[in-house]
Amino acid sequence: MSMNRHSESSTIQYYEDHADEYVNATAGVNMESLYQPFLECIPQGGMILDAGCGSGRDTKAFLDRGYRVMAIDASAKMTEATTRLTGQPAQQLELQQLDSTGKFDGIWACATVLHIPLSELDDAVVTLIAALRPGGICYLSFKEGVGERMEGERLFVDFTEDGLRKQLDRHSSFDTVQIWITTDLRLDCDERWVNALIRKVDR
Repeated sequence: MSMNRHSESSTIQYYEDHADEYVNATAGVNMESLYQPFLECIPQGGMILDAGCGSGRDTKAFLDRGYRVMAIDASAKMTEATTRLTGQPAQQLELQQLDSTGKFDGIWACATVLHIPLSELDDAVVTLIAALRPGGICYLSFKEGVGERMEGERLFVDFTEDGLRKQLDRHSSFDTVQIWITTDLRLDCDERWVNALIRKVDR
């Protein structure tokens, strides 16, 4: 097993081992300020992929607003949590296994691709973009910082605003709509996050 695959496996195992703790810490967070710029770009009733659905908080929010949602997560415990919360089955699936060309109006990848090794990040983003309809929008978020690191068992890839823009600007299949900084919406956290909206080029 390569170091990259090992770090990804240990990250998934972390969420298996700490599922209840993670759900309790995240399920009640008010994400409205982040939903707004994303949902403004999606037609009412449109199809959203919640990539890395975690507790199911965001899937439920989108369903409650009348959108159709496909929820996936690499962790079985997370898909179980999402299914419990939403009443709609979530699928255990890694981003690299996604095969849904041109299916979604929007992809919500909140604190998801930050766990993918830097060497595989471009391919993961291209996979997400391929799953969008032309003109579709994708939301990504990373912790503010520089480079790849392990935090306990979890792999993180951090970016500054400028670093993320340079990373994304290398691609021709999508345009960067907006990159912005927010503080952590969890009341007990003071971390900063780098958020991005990217739009699939409409050819």
